[in-house]
Amino acid sequence: MTTPLLSLRGLTKAYPGVVANDDVSLEIGRGEIHALLGENGAGKSTLVKMIYGLVKPDNGTMEFNGASFAPQDPRTARVGGVGMVFQHFSLFDALTVAENIALGMENAPAMGQLAARIREVSESYGLPLSPDRIVGDLSAGEQQRVEIIRCLLQDPKLLIMDEPTSVLTPQEVSILFETLNKLRSEGTAILYISHKLEEIRTLCDAATILRLGKVVGNCIPAETTARDMAEMMVGTTLKTPQRSGATAGEVILEINKLFLPPASAFGMPLREVSLSLRKGEILGIGGVAGNGQDELLGALSGEIQAGHGMITYKGQDMTGKGPNARREIGLLSAPEERLGHAAAPDMSLIENAMLTGAVREGLVKAGILNWSAARLFADRIINVFDVRTPSAGNAARSLSGGNLQKFVIGREVLQHPDVFIVNQPTWGVDASAAAAIRQALLDLAKSGAALIVISQDLDELMEISDHFGALNEGRLSQLRPAVGLTVEEIGLMMGGAHDEETMHG
Repeated sequence: MTTPLLSLRGLTKAYPGVVANDDVSLEIGRGEIHALLGENGAGKSTLVKMIYGLVKPDNGTMEFNGASFAPQDPRTARVGGVGMVFQHFSLFDALTVAENIALGMENAPAMGQLAARIREVSESYGLPLSPDRIVGDLSAGEQQRVEIIRCLLQDPKLLIMDEPTSVLTPQEVSILFETLNKLRSEGTAILYISHKLEEIRTLCDAATILRLGKVVGNCIPAETTARDMAEMMVGTTLKTPQRSGATAGEVILEINKLFLPPASAFGMPLREVSLSLRKGEILGIGGVAGNGQDELLGALSGEIQAGHGMITYKGQDMTGKGPNARREIGLLSAPEERLGHAAAPDMSLIENAMLTGAVREGLVKAGILNWSAARLFADRIINVFDVRTPSAGNAARSLSGGNLQKFVIGREVLQHPDVFIVNQPTWGVDASAAAAIRQALLDLAKSGAALIVISQDLDELMEISDHFGALNEGRLSQLRPAVGLTVEEIGLMMGGAHDEETMHG
C-alpha cells in the first residue's frame, strides 16, 4: 500500500454549544479526487479549514506527504502544498484580477508575466478572465473564477475545491473535468465539495459522508446512486419535488425590448430583452455568470431603472416604480448575493424579516414598527423552512450559507407574491434543503404565482421550469419548452446560439 498524501486521524473541533467535527478520520491518496459530502452544517467547512490552517483542531492529528502536518495559518498550508478555493470569496473589490491574484501568491512574478499566465490558465480551463478587470465590477460567478485561477497558479499537491462548477456551462464543466483528470494523472489530489451529486458520480474516485460532525459513511460514487448518497447525508428518505401539471393562466408580466446600459465600465448591458410570463408558470433562465443575470433581476425588482423598453405588470407600466412600490403590489425578488444584498449581515433575522416584509406582512402601523409581529414572521420563516439557528434574534452573518439561503427564500415565498424573481435559489445548499426550496417554488407556481428562476444549475432548471431561455452577453435566447431540451441544446443556447437553424442544424 502506498502512503496516503493526506491522513486525518480523530480530528475533533468544538464550539460553544456545538461539536463541529467529532472524531473525523479520512485518507486521500496521491492523484485521487475525493468527495466530501454532507448537509449544510454537517462539518465540511470546519474540516477543510483545519486542513488549510484557518482553524486548529482540539484533538486529533494530520499527516501530509508522509510528515506530521499542523499548519499554523493558510500561508503555512500553501507553502506545504495545499491550495483552497472557498465558496465565499476573499477578494479586494477595488483591485484588478491580477493584483488580487498577486496578493495570494508567495512569490508573485512581474505583473506582465502574471497577466500572461492568468490568460493562459484561465483559457485552458474554459474560464476566460481578463487580468485588467476591477474585481468589484465582476459578478459572483466571475469572482469565483479568480479564486480558482489564483489557486491553480500555485501548483498545489492537494487542491480543495468548494462548489467549483456553479458558474459553468455543460461544455465548460467538461473542460474543467478534463483538466482535473489531467491534474489527477499528474499526481495532484483533489478534495472536492459539491452538492451536485451526479457531478460527483462522474468525477470522484471516493467519497466521505459527514452528518452532524461525524463520518457516517464512505462510498465509491460511480457505484452509488445520487439518491443513496443524498439519503446517507440527511439520514432520512429524500422527498423528490413534485410538479402539479397545472396549465398556465393569463399573462401577468411582460418585458418588451428592455435595454439597460452597463452598471460600470466592465458591466454587461441588457440588449432588447423581451418575454411574457403567465400565472402559474415557471420560466427558467440559464447562462454563465456575468451575462446579464444581475442586471435583469435589478431591472425587474426596481433596483435599476431601465434605459429603454417597457416592463408591464398586470397591465400596468412599471417604469419609474422602485422596489418598495413593486413589492407592495406583489412583485417580489431575491438576489444572488445573500449576505450583503439579500440580507444585512449584522442585523438580526427579525430585522431582516422586517426589511422586505414590512408592507405585505403589515409590520408597520402609522410609521411605528411592530416588533412582536416581526418576530412572529421571522419565527414562521425559521419553522416552515427549517432554518437552523438558535433564535430569530441571531445576526444573519451567524448562519451557514445554506441556512441563510433558506431564510431569504422563505421570507419572500411566505409573503405570497404574484410574481417572484429569484437568482440562484439553491446555490451552496445541500440536497435536502435544495429539494425543499424547489418544492416551495413549485407550490408557489401551483397557487397561481408566476416565477422567473435564474440559475446556473441546469438540473434544477430542467426539474422545475415550464419554459427555458438563456442569457448570453445580455441577450435572451428564444424561450423554449423545457421538456425535451437536450444538454447540448442548452449549452448552445448558453453559448449564444439563439436561432432555431443553429440549434438544429
